[in-house]
Amino acid sequence: MKKAVKKQTYSAPALEKGLDIIELLSNQETGMSQSEIARALGRSVGEIFRMLVVLMERGYVALEPLSDRYVLTTYLFEISHRIPKIRRLTAFAGPLMRAMVKTINQSSHLAILNDDSILVVGQVDSPGNNTMAVRLGAKIDLWSASSGRVILAHIPEEEVDSYFANVPLPPGMNEEAVRKDLQLIREKGHEVRDSFVVRGVVNVSVPVIDHSGRAVAALTIPHIEKYRDPVTFEDCRKELIATARELTRSLGGGTIET
Repeated sequence: MKKAVKKQTYSAPALEKGLDIIELLSNQETGMSQSEIARALGRSVGEIFRMLVVLMERGYVALEPLSDRYVLTTYLFEISHRIPKIRRLTAFAGPLMRAMVKTINQSSHLAILNDDSILVVGQVDSPGNNTMAVRLGAKIDLWSASSGRVILAHIPEEEVDSYFANVPLPPGMNEEAVRKDLQLIREKGHEVRDSFVVRGVVNVSVPVIDHSGRAVAALTIPHIEKYRDPVTFEDCRKELIATARELTRSLGGGTIET
């Protein structure tokens, strides 16, 4: 018996044309010219031009200046990973981070990739009088943050290649050295290194992995050495790793090898 097809009740031609363009470009590695898009969709060049202008203004599509070809941006990806996911991440992370900083007497922050930088979405101060903290909502240069390096070390290689291609390295850094660093982080499972920004601070950063096996965030301690502190640096490192593992489990991710 043939299954009845439900008749479409409503129609939004402009929206359909925009979605057609997005879906078409999603399958193109090198983008398409305006005329190619028009031919592929059976539309006039004028129709396609008006839709492309709107899609570019809204950030969904970009025009490559050298080739005059239209490509999708990462905006759809960003939208799909917006507030609900951040809320879920920070809801799980908050109690774990508060318990951790109480134990180690150091501050900690949680950060994610955002466009071409790192965005701090969670931050808990040390309960002691002396603290080193990163402001909640701060945007940090991708290459000058342990959080960024740890996340990049635990996402697909083609995405890393895209960041190298599109986000300039700071003066004094070169791609070969950074790639070697990322490989070492991947092998070790976390990073311990002097801060890029503050002298005397040692960053310890661990990835947070979701159910797909990719890093969605990094949990970091900007460690400062304190006189007569019974909690050692190694205590802090182990506690951070344990906390990141617990957060990873909360998100359905596997065990972090570290």
